[in-house]
Amino acid sequence: MSDELPTAASLGLLNCHHCGAVWRGAADGQHCERCGTVLHHRKPNSLTRTWALLLAAYIMYLPANLLPVMVTRNLLETQTDTILSGVIYFWVTGAWGLATIVFVASFLVPLFKLAALTIMAFMAQRRSTGRRLERARLYRIVEVIGRWSMLDVFVVSLLAGLVRIQGFAEITAGLGIAAFASVVVLTMLASLSFDPRLSWDDPAPLTTTPATPLAADIPAHNGQHEPTTLA
Repeated sequence: MSDELPTAASLGLLNCHHCGAVWRGAADGQHCERCGTVLHHRKPNSLTRTWALLLAAYIMYLPANLLPVMVTRNLLETQTDTILSGVIYFWVTGAWGLATIVFVASFLVPLFKLAALTIMAFMAQRRSTGRRLERARLYRIVEVIGRWSMLDVFVVSLLAGLVRIQGFAEITAGLGIAAFASVVVLTMLASLSFDPRLSWDDPAPLTTTPATPLAADIPAHNGQHEPTTLA
């Protein structure tokens, strides 16, 4: 996509994030004529909320990998396993496929999401115009792989159920699994908070000229009134 193509903001168009209606000449803070939602060109405080969630996720990433995620008890001993020690155990016992899946889903994927969101937020905050298309693709990748982030939690739950059925030992989740789940939730919230359209903004601040909003994609209806501004 060429940077010379006109943008919706340059054409005076603003869409409602709730119902999808497109308005011509509307300004931030006015209300959608269709559903009443407050209109915004970009998600309010997107970068601030994204940075706060990323910082919290980075803090929780350390205990997620250092604290035990699984505690195994039998008649003879009690064994605790972190994510990486579990990967090593699966690998040395010949379960290479399971070790690879757990390593990728529980270690590499969260780290990749943190790094990718950090890069996108940093470049958006600087209003960088470089590699916009690549950043858009990176955001779509983050959205696709996000659904697999809880695989480690599912593995621990499955193992706990299977071992309890067999009756030879008892497996319980450790504190590390709670920290890991918090990392997953925080990165998901950071991804939702980040507005990918910020990557396409020009270096100059976004300005609009308030005008009477006219619905561009829906027919007029009886009793239609102009959106009101917030007090």
